[in-house]
Amino acid sequence: MKARLILASTLIPLGLIIAAVPENTTKPYKLTADELLEEVKSGTQFIGPDQVADMVISKDRFLQLIDVRSAAEYEKFNLPNSINIPLVDILNTEWEGYINQDVKLNVFYSNGTNDANQAWMITRQLGYKNNYVLQGGLNYWAETVLNPEAPASTSPNEEILKYNLRKGAGMALGGEAAETAPSIDAPSAPKPPVQKRAAKKPVQGGC
Repeated sequence: MKARLILASTLIPLGLIIAAVPENTTKPYKLTADELLEEVKSGTQFIGPDQVADMVISKDRFLQLIDVRSAAEYEKFNLPNSINIPLVDILNTEWEGYINQDVKLNVFYSNGTNDANQAWMITRQLGYKNNYVLQGGLNYWAETVLNPEAPASTSPNEEILKYNLRKGAGMALGGEAAETAPSIDAPSAPKPPVQKRAAKKPVQGGC
């Protein structure tokens, strides 16, 4: 019974997201609804805030952050070096060169996850493969990167390491709470791996 409830709580929001995807009147879709649903259920479109923060700080040239909120929201706050492609304009040919390419790793983000996930589903249905979604959106970004919660001193080393990485990232990216948050001693560990796609062709189009 519990497994059914978990599955229902996952599929119902996904159904609402799929229903909200704007009608495509410009290009034929390459994935069926069933194929897309299978990919959505796998969750492989999500990239965690820790990995994105690491790429931002290291100035990874393969990363392209794409803010799908309105221009007004983007002007108030945005992630470093991001570009603004509002969800309502995602099918505009002006932006095709940015979202249909295999040079950079695109990460869609919005305040939560729904709008960014819609952008990913639209581009994925068109057959574009190098687009992803910031897990949890800006809300989770603020919670984990800009304002990390210190674990107890008795927490496992991996939790302490994760906290110290987040604190450092938050300080580098302007998090106010991270500047005064205490560091906790723990053995050093390698940074989380960063996925990169091989460059094949230059980006076309855009403005």
